[in-house]
Amino acid sequence: MINKKIRIGVENISKSFNMDLKKRSILSRVLGVAGTESGGERNNNNLEVLKNISFDVKEGEVFGLIGKNGSGKSTLLRIIAGIYQPDSGKVFIKGNLVYLNGLRNGLIPKLTMRENIFLMGSVMGLSQADIKRRFVQIVEFSDLGEFVDNKVYQFSSGMIARLNFSVMINCLEHKNPDILLLDEVFGSGGDIDFQKKSVAKMEEFIYKGASVILASHSLDVIKKYSNKTILLERGKKLMIDTPDNVINFYIKHIKN
Repeated sequence: MINKKIRIGVENISKSFNMDLKKRSILSRVLGVAGTESGGERNNNNLEVLKNISFDVKEGEVFGLIGKNGSGKSTLLRIIAGIYQPDSGKVFIKGNLVYLNGLRNGLIPKLTMRENIFLMGSVMGLSQADIKRRFVQIVEFSDLGEFVDNKVYQFSSGMIARLNFSVMINCLEHKNPDILLLDEVFGSGGDIDFQKKSVAKMEEFIYKGASVILASHSLDVIKKYSNKTILLERGKKLMIDTPDNVINFYIKHIKN
């Protein structure tokens, strides 16, 4: 039984994907890997992405998650979030969980900003009534009020990032999660002023007591926010220690 102080328990998690040639192009786009170019190891047509990963995250802890592309970071977060099922091992979750993957995905280009707000809010678990109550806040935070009835395909990448973040942050405020999984969320777009506002808002959730796993290629972000840091390499947990120790090891032995 999971300790009452532990929010996330990961026990001997392993995961492989079938990389059959006929399916590879579609699967690669979904997983963000490209056949043997990824960091996993191949066994016939299977790509072993995670191998016997174990760790616990307690209440209020912030774990950094680092590693090169293909090391298994996003797959691990998706298993913890329940999006993927592990081949072996177990995940224990205590509390409500929100998983966020970047700020450029999820919008439907042919829909208007207004329609996308209701769609994304629904996907993140808000009722239509909840979205209506938060609609003005979402639009105001995005600074995109004059474009609310424009179709999203007309938006720049910065505008898309601002809209995505504005919906996301209002959904987080509504759900007030116990567990927050952040996959490359920091620095995902918008102008400098908006990025500062976004970081300040995310810090409210990180510092208010949620248990957080933060995957990022920005070592400065990992060092600033995490209490502990996990290093993955080719699907294996190489070490888990203080951010300084793990980052120094990563720079010296892995990154270059």
